[in-house]
Amino acid sequence: MGVMRKRVLLRVFLGFVATVASLALIASLLGVWAVRRSFPTVSGELTLSELSSPVTVLRDEHGVAHVYADDAEDLFVAQGFTHAQDRFWEMDFRRHVTAGRTAELFGPGQVETDVYLRTMGWRRVAEQEYDLLEEDTRRYLDAYAAGVNAWIEDNQGLSASLEYGLLGITADDYTVEPWTPTDSLAWLKAMAWDLGGNLQDETRRALLLADGLDEELIEELYPAYPTDKHATITDTDEHAGSDSEADLGRAPDLPEEALAALGGLSDVHDAVPDLLGPSDDPDLGSNSWVVSGEHTETGSPLLTNDPHLGASMPSTWYQTGLHCTELTEECPFDTSGFSFAGLPGVVIGQNESIAWGFTNLNPDVMDLYLERVEGDEYVVDGERRPLEIIEETIAVSGGEDLELTIRSTHRGPILSTTAAGSDLREIGENPREGDESPYQVSLRWTALQPGTTADAIFSLNRARDWETFREAASKFDVPSQNLVYADDEGNIGYQAPGLVPVQGEGDGRWPAPAGTPRTTGRRSSCRSTSCPACTTRSPG
Repeated sequence: MGVMRKRVLLRVFLGFVATVASLALIASLLGVWAVRRSFPTVSGELTLSELSSPVTVLRDEHGVAHVYADDAEDLFVAQGFTHAQDRFWEMDFRRHVTAGRTAELFGPGQVETDVYLRTMGWRRVAEQEYDLLEEDTRRYLDAYAAGVNAWIEDNQGLSASLEYGLLGITADDYTVEPWTPTDSLAWLKAMAWDLGGNLQDETRRALLLADGLDEELIEELYPAYPTDKHATITDTDEHAGSDSEADLGRAPDLPEEALAALGGLSDVHDAVPDLLGPSDDPDLGSNSWVVSGEHTETGSPLLTNDPHLGASMPSTWYQTGLHCTELTEECPFDTSGFSFAGLPGVVIGQNESIAWGFTNLNPDVMDLYLERVEGDEYVVDGERRPLEIIEETIAVSGGEDLELTIRSTHRGPILSTTAAGSDLREIGENPREGDESPYQVSLRWTALQPGTTADAIFSLNRARDWETFREAASKFDVPSQNLVYADDEGNIGYQAPGLVPVQGEGDGRWPAPAGTPRTTGRRSSCRSTSCPACTTRSPG
């Protein structure tokens, strides 16, 4: 009886193990199926009604997609489709970030981020930029969006990606929206934010000043660039001494009420680093160099570029090639290099005639102002002006929608809001207990001025020599960059494009009270490409 009992127990145990193993195998197969269901089709033929003629996409041994088309618009339709095949979740997440809509995906924990991004208004600026762009640029953006949408039409839920399958559980009312050119343009604002980090330094200096630290000690913590030891490449009579320590502006004399408002910048400072993901070392720098053919064995120039963007999975960059089957005025692209998923064209790369690379120039392009606000008005030169007031609603998955009031002066958005439930609403508004400061803090930033950087990207892709390269660079507004250049005739060059504020008084390193001569609204921006001394050209 004991032996029989043991045999029965053994059979039950073996049956249980077999059942568990079978269930584990089924779960594993379902998991593999769920993950692989959204993998892109990389062979065979697909039909897209958006194309006017056949397009070929060849993927090399590394999976890099090279697109060949007879027509420029077809080229960008196919690029949009290919980007969406490989990276649509990344693209969709990015457009939610730039629009301040992450709470729609991830719930109440993202409300503060959305409040901050809506207040800055990246997407509102991107919407204004579209109409400023050249006709060809708008056509290419439209074609790209059509390609993305052709993919979206046939891919929803798990067929789009595993992430959408999970969203179907956590945010069951979420549906993928059609792609628009504004979605592409808004990502340029995110890159400008990521590469325009002087706001952190300015808020740190302001907080130290508000806490009573002596200005000379603050200057020791933030010393001037040592031009006496490291001359700039524009070390000419025209520019001599322009970066000297004597030119540094002094901290403005601020009333106690304004100093109290500066204390509220701590929330701004804490919010800044994590908007696009944390960085272990904010001082990491990119590098690039170019060598004339005079110094190479082949007689041809060498150009290399290592842009240090934050590590992410997937990468911020997407390697690709865009090739017109016959180069014509209507289809002038034969370009390969690195793009951003979500943005048409190649950002860093080469064509059959030239190559170019980027590193961050990082000038001071963000300025903080202490605005005297009275109700829904602010004071400029002793006169009241109405604030621009925008009402928006932040949708929150799994929570209640949040009504948001955004207020701006002619300089830029006030970094505070009346939105209940957000710590960021305290920025610049009664920042210290017991204080009733009439001052609030606004941000003026070159990226919040509608610009033409998208024109520059397509113009760089089409450029064939130094002059057309310089013309393309002159359209590159933000973020300000160091550009290196080489061509097949042996020439090398350097260009520093971008909008840089021209200060009326001081140097922009300190928050200033609105109403001083520096902040009367006469502040303008210049493109450094208008200065011949900003370029070098060396024959190979």
